[in-house]
Amino acid sequence: MSKLQTEILTSDASGLATAADVLARGGLVAFPTETVYGLGADARDNRAVARVFAAKGRPSFNPLIVHVPDLAAAQSIARFDDISLELAQAFWPGPLTLVLPLRADSGIAPLVTAGLDTVALRVPAHPVGQALLHAFNGPIAAPSANPSGRISPTTATHVADGLGGKLDAIVDGGACTVGLESTIVGGTPPALLRPGGLPTEEIEKITGPLAKAGDTITAPGQIKSHYAPNAPVRLNANAAHAGEVLLGFGPMQSDLNLSITGDLIEAAANLFEHLHRLNDTGKPIAIAPIPNTGLGRAINDRLQRAAAPR
Repeated sequence: MSKLQTEILTSDASGLATAADVLARGGLVAFPTETVYGLGADARDNRAVARVFAAKGRPSFNPLIVHVPDLAAAQSIARFDDISLELAQAFWPGPLTLVLPLRADSGIAPLVTAGLDTVALRVPAHPVGQALLHAFNGPIAAPSANPSGRISPTTATHVADGLGGKLDAIVDGGACTVGLESTIVGGTPPALLRPGGLPTEEIEKITGPLAKAGDTITAPGQIKSHYAPNAPVRLNANAAHAGEVLLGFGPMQSDLNLSITGDLIEAAANLFEHLHRLNDTGKPIAIAPIPNTGLGRAINDRLQRAAAPR
């Protein structure tokens, strides 16, 4: 891929109109959602979607999430059963992705689904993401806007640092508020395919206990090594070893702290930004234990993948 001149766009009407035009011409645009920044392409354009995989260095067997403005748009792409419809009505817009049977006439490019007969759909809650979807007036396929397997981006600067020169434009909408990718649910009975920014406990109030995902990749974010800094990561550390930097949680001495008060919502919002900052030191990263409840389950999922053998 030849190097592009990546344009930084404002999130006002003019910037969004430019971004929508880039997408309509088969270009790539990074944009904010409440979870992380997405690397967007027209989900109906196979060539544009191929550019997403090339820009990220993403394996083609790893499907993408399709972002749409509302439930009606999602229903034109996929078939909903009673439970998935109840989940959509309860949590959309928001950090929940549903993997659903793809309609034959959906128009979604085959690369988006990695050849599967299902599609991952989400309605983002971020006002800039919503405004771009309305300006473009079509579905946008968008994985996280970072090199495949590396730390996810929660600011426009993170995107530019990781993918500058590989996409056409970045819409700067400020820092993401949730800071973790969406929770993904799919299948019959419904299974947790990826923990994320919506706590599993909230979903299970509707579904009952969620089944566990199988070994086959059916949704984004299921590759074992993912979200990884350049340096090694050591988990469940109560102190740093010589030469390490320490990412803390709760009241403790550390180089950076996800939440000094032990607030998991604050920790989730800080996770990727703090990993980016510690990654910039070039030193191995030690990370304090995180409670495995609520959003802590999603944080621990990301940290385990960040520390996995590469």
